[in-house]
Amino acid sequence: MRVVVLGSAAGGGFPQWNSNGASCRRARAGDPAAVPRTQTGLAVSEDGKRWFLVNASPDLREQIGRSPFLHPRLPARAERHSPIAGVILTGADVDAIAGLLTLRERHAFTLYATKRVLAVLDANPIFEVLARPVVDRRAVALGERVVLGEALAVELFATPGKTPLYLESDDAPPITVDGVTVGAALSDAAGTVLFVPSCAAMTPELKARIEDARLVFFDATLWRDDEMILQGAGAKTGRRMGHMSLSGPEGTLAAFADVEGPEKILIHINNTNPILLADSRERAEVERAGWRVAFDGQEIVT
Repeated sequence: MRVVVLGSAAGGGFPQWNSNGASCRRARAGDPAAVPRTQTGLAVSEDGKRWFLVNASPDLREQIGRSPFLHPRLPARAERHSPIAGVILTGADVDAIAGLLTLRERHAFTLYATKRVLAVLDANPIFEVLARPVVDRRAVALGERVVLGEALAVELFATPGKTPLYLESDDAPPITVDGVTVGAALSDAAGTVLFVPSCAAMTPELKARIEDARLVFFDATLWRDDEMILQGAGAKTGRRMGHMSLSGPEGTLAAFADVEGPEKILIHINNTNPILLADSRERAEVERAGWRVAFDGQEIVT
């Protein structure tokens, strides 16, 4: 399985367009320790010919443009072609679905998502630009193994999370494990790669799944729960937004302290998170704990 990180930042990217935070200023200035990143997504293939995107960020057009393996390959006389065979969605947040509008040029592919996520798309007529006779919307049940190729398959599984921000009511929604937020398990004969870009808490079931994987991409939105409040970047905690923080007794580093099996990569990193800075104390701490920090264009072959 060939896995390419198309984007590794959380919503807004890095630097975020309207952020004047210290890290974003360093990124804009070209500081080599503050490498820019687009919003999170993966591309996966078993043969290097047919590719499946995992989430479609608002930066998808840019991500495709800088990824030659996603460019048209037919002879010049062919007007249109793409090696993109499908898109797998792990939620209905803006930074997971907005890029679908980039794929509106009547290219045939299959869209894989839970019924709840497809219902969000169905309820918004703008997504009808993905012409239904051309783009097949495939509802995937939690735990269902969907074959994508000769050996490649995907399974969607529930992770603790919450309703997307733009669908929230006035009252803060509870953290639930009901399929609103899901992870993707991509597998072939060599093993399983887990993609968990949003997770509000560790559960025994999730931990067991992680321990059996070869590689896990895991939610690294914030370093600490009150990070955005302290930096004046927002009024909500990480927990309120449905994300575990990396630090603290209930954080990701603590939750993975006794997990020895998979290779571990942090992804979906908010512009306020100091692990984006290669020279930060926090980056050194996650690396000592056995983690790598995802970057755009990173490629892993399992």
